[in-house]
Amino acid sequence: MKKRPGNSRGKNVDHSDKILKILSSNANKEYDYKQIVAKLDLDDTKSRNEIIRDLKILKSNKKIVETEPGKYLVKAESQDYYEGTLDMTSRKTAYFVCEELEDDVFITTNNLNHGLDGDRVKVYVYKRRSGKKSEGEVVEILERKKMEFVGVIDIQKNFAFVNTTNVKMYTDIFIPKDKIGEAQQGDVVVVRIDEWPKKADSPFGSVINVLGKPGEHDTEIHAILAEYGLPYEFPAEIEAFAKNIDTSISETEVAKRRDMRDVLTFTIDPKDAKDFDDALSFEKLENGNYQIGVHIADVSHYLQEGTILDDEAYERATSVYLVDRVVPMLPEVLSNFACSLRPNEEKYTFSAVFELDQKAKVVEQWFGRTVINSNQRFAYEEAQHIIETQGDDTIPQEISITGETYKVDADIVEATLEMDRLAKILRAARMVDGAISFDKVEVKFILNEESEPTGVYFKESKDANHLIEEFMLLANRKVAEFIGKQKKTFVYRIHDEPKPDKLDALQVLVSKFGYSLNLKSKQEISTSLNTLLKDVQGTKEQNMIDTLAIRSMSKAKYSTDNIGHYGLAFDYYSHFTSPIRRYPDIMVHRLLQHYLDGGKSVSEDIYETKSNHCSQMEGLATSAERDSIKYMQVKYMQDHQEEEFLGVISGVTEWGIFVEVIANKCEGLCRIREIKDDYYTYDEKQFALVGEISKNILQLGDEVYVKVKNADLVKKQLDFKFLRKK
Repeated sequence: MKKRPGNSRGKNVDHSDKILKILSSNANKEYDYKQIVAKLDLDDTKSRNEIIRDLKILKSNKKIVETEPGKYLVKAESQDYYEGTLDMTSRKTAYFVCEELEDDVFITTNNLNHGLDGDRVKVYVYKRRSGKKSEGEVVEILERKKMEFVGVIDIQKNFAFVNTTNVKMYTDIFIPKDKIGEAQQGDVVVVRIDEWPKKADSPFGSVINVLGKPGEHDTEIHAILAEYGLPYEFPAEIEAFAKNIDTSISETEVAKRRDMRDVLTFTIDPKDAKDFDDALSFEKLENGNYQIGVHIADVSHYLQEGTILDDEAYERATSVYLVDRVVPMLPEVLSNFACSLRPNEEKYTFSAVFELDQKAKVVEQWFGRTVINSNQRFAYEEAQHIIETQGDDTIPQEISITGETYKVDADIVEATLEMDRLAKILRAARMVDGAISFDKVEVKFILNEESEPTGVYFKESKDANHLIEEFMLLANRKVAEFIGKQKKTFVYRIHDEPKPDKLDALQVLVSKFGYSLNLKSKQEISTSLNTLLKDVQGTKEQNMIDTLAIRSMSKAKYSTDNIGHYGLAFDYYSHFTSPIRRYPDIMVHRLLQHYLDGGKSVSEDIYETKSNHCSQMEGLATSAERDSIKYMQVKYMQDHQEEEFLGVISGVTEWGIFVEVIANKCEGLCRIREIKDDYYTYDEKQFALVGEISKNILQLGDEVYVKVKNADLVKKQLDFKFLRKK
């Protein structure tokens, strides 16, 4: 990098802000003018004299102090620097997010000083000029969010560069010749940043893994996982440890538990599920009430704290559900066998057992370790069939479940119908209390043996799904309430109220489709959101509005600080019901047993740190899952490039319109310059493109016909060719 040109000519330059930034970045260190000149990379006489002058002015204005002749230190009240996080844009600029500041601070490309997206940094904030937004400059990288990146390698004679597909990564990574490893030209690789010399435009790195050629299925799936730092296999020592765990059912252990093996018990799961971590038991009592048990795999019995297996599970914190595979939190010997509540097998469980009256009111409750034996496994479709036919003679005596045939006994039919009735009462009560009914349609793919998408279908929640959901919610809520009212440290699942500005933005968007929201009070917000979600069902804009409504909500997370769960309208809520795939549930099981045994309240700080980690890992897993769906959508559309599709405009920007295909929910961009029937400009107020000659309007919700122009598997992007408006 060349030194900055001198100021031998022209106006005097005021260096005050830059001097304060240097002094503030090392608030306890004294500087003389020579050190400041060197820091600013200035070497001409005029600049040196300006620095001496500005130091004297800052001293006279009491911004800095002269500790000894020629040595300066910033005054405490002049320390205009803050610590926070960088949020990069796709335009090589960033916003600095800091809790101490009211507004985010804009960082230009030149002021990033090697800061990358998500990095924790120290930023000097310049004085805001009238009417201008706050700007700042990164003065120190405190902690890198990530050091490993995924990209395509471009090998030159004596070095290489790795170009990432992440739009927020504004630089390529320089790879010295001896750090290229086994990579070949054009490979998708994982690269680690080793250093970033001060005057280098790009960081220096090493290739640490070669994933394969761009566009190949396994390459792209592994690239998605690697992008978020998620593993796709267990280390050999973890697998070996898991296989040596004693998974037998012993009479000694059974004697310590509540024996519920003779109580009618069954599971209801997706037909392709391989692990079953929850089961329901049903028993009609003499007083006319019902005893319903929510039985959860007792993972904590096998997963002991302090072991390498527990450390691995904690680091993963969650299973990752990609389109074509599951990356489990626990090895298969536990997730699919020992801890899976398979039919006709005795299993250790942790249970919440409730006595409910005819109106679904909880009369009694019990929590503790149990042993069960599931009588039957249902797929959701089969349970739904029982509910829809209400137990009439059309129900077959035998139902085929995932290739196996089971006899459906009358008592299981009765239990299913009665629990469905109770679940509907519980759900209705939640809605009255202000819960929000998010039943977003899920996009699913039909895959062949090579994991190629051959079709798309939509998965909707029906009564059978709601039956399971309501009893899982009941267990989660009651466990949290039981500990929460004791004022002991616990891991809660919390969900804050939505921010008013996000609701205002949602109101503006849905108004374009003729809908409205009442934002006057918490109860009216919930009611009008539920009305909106109900009104859009079956419409062309349903998926888009469902997505926008979810995005307007705050993100749920784990915390020891219980603020309740807004979306579910619960004052107390935790995650107790899925320990095979979520580490927070394991923590909840351990804490619940600790308190049932009379233990004292544990360290809040320790569990808050663990909760934050689990929330972060959940976010990464969600992003990876979303990317795998985008990838599969692009792959699916790649094979349909000659077809016309009817879509709905789901977004409008200055560079074009986003169109979501109604038939398969795949979304792509029609670039404004390629819409040929007129010259269009972006009208921000209308969220529309307006034709200059025809005055034709393309706005949110309009139906248009498109064709696939480009399907980029590596970038996971679809470009559409605009054909015409419907």
